[in-house]
Amino acid sequence: MALRERIQEDLKAALKGGRKDALRALRMLQAGLKNREIELRRPLEDDDVVKIIQGAVKQRKDSITQFEAGHRADLVAQEQAELEVLSAYLPAQLGPAELEAVVDAAIAEVGATGPKDLGAVMKRALALCAGKADGAAVNALVRAKLA
Repeated sequence: MALRERIQEDLKAALKGGRKDALRALRMLQAGLKNREIELRRPLEDDDVVKIIQGAVKQRKDSITQFEAGHRADLVAQEQAELEVLSAYLPAQLGPAELEAVVDAAIAEVGATGPKDLGAVMKRALALCAGKADGAAVNALVRAKLA
């Protein structure tokens, strides 16, 4: 089953089951998917859907940070519930050892020698990860290795 179809089926199940957090998150995701489909003027593929989900997850994480700073525990709980729903659609994330191996491979492929090669290594490492690692974690590891 394609990822887009799975999201649609889960949306129906959340509607029938009365799961408000899941329903809210999936409706926002559906709207984002539809908007992106209109922008591209073609049906979305699973890679496109994963990128949109990653953006939504990043947005939720940023919101949680802001709401914690504002002492809004109710909104933090709501965002965390939506984050859990959205995270279920992402591919399995790489572990620390796997991520380190990917970064080492990217450094070797690019022939990086120092911090000036950060951009090239990041581009290659993110391509090798293909949505299976958080960009901030990749960036931190690349910076540490190139320092």
